[in-house]
Amino acid sequence: MFVAMTGILVALGSVIGYIFNYMWVGFYIMMALSLVICFCSYFFSKKMALTANKVRIVTEAEEPRLYRTVQKLAMKANLPMPQVGVADQNMPNAFATGRSPKDAAVVATRPLLDMLTDEELEGVLAHEMSHVKNRDILVMSVASAMAVIISYVTRMGVWTAIFSNNRENPGALAIAILADLTLPFAAMLVQLGVSRNREYLADESAGRLTGKPMALASALERLETGCSSRYNKYDNPSCANMWISDPYGRGRDSFITTLFRTHPTTADRVEKLKELDYELNGVRHVY
Repeated sequence: MFVAMTGILVALGSVIGYIFNYMWVGFYIMMALSLVICFCSYFFSKKMALTANKVRIVTEAEEPRLYRTVQKLAMKANLPMPQVGVADQNMPNAFATGRSPKDAAVVATRPLLDMLTDEELEGVLAHEMSHVKNRDILVMSVASAMAVIISYVTRMGVWTAIFSNNRENPGALAIAILADLTLPFAAMLVQLGVSRNREYLADESAGRLTGKPMALASALERLETGCSSRYNKYDNPSCANMWISDPYGRGRDSFITTLFRTHPTTADRVEKLKELDYELNGVRHVY
């Protein structure tokens, strides 16, 4: 993922350099910008995620069921105990954030806590702890930041080419427009593809951690129904990829529309969990 994103940024830098007749200047600018983005994402992603989703950090006394389930899973996964939070959202969902296992937070919403059984809650929180163990939060934070900067800089390149009146490079505007149309799109597809793959991996890791993949499968189906409810007014699409279930409750799509999803479809995730249940517990599910 980082190779692809950095390649896109370097290509973007080369385009900017071409517009101004200094190819290597643009190259070095984008390399430096990539490092700055990674630095900021590394240190500030957790705080931004908690603030954007109205999260309140809680203690064991305040949320004993949630806290003790996270505590049990942390011990089982050999991870440091993360912060535990409750997000002020009206949909049933959960996410994890933090740049490393020592800096992690695991968050659930009140509707999720009210909706799920103990086994289903354990499956969901195991999924989030798997994200922590796999450092998926850091990976996706950097991917998101790089995708955003690619979009902004390509648009800036178009306006610069329009007003620069660069007669030595008459094709500069055409190159800038082409970059604006293609590079952000490519970055977005890379980001979304990585997001879907990390969700599959976290599902599998959670199933292996608890030994009960079908509890997670049941939770995912219930969460999809809850997120598609008319009462769900989630309005922060930039954070959509963080949650265990698509906040907008979208069901099965065509192959093309699936490319633009932050999450695999719930049906696909459940099928993979059924396969894992057969591997772990010998239970064969009828398809």
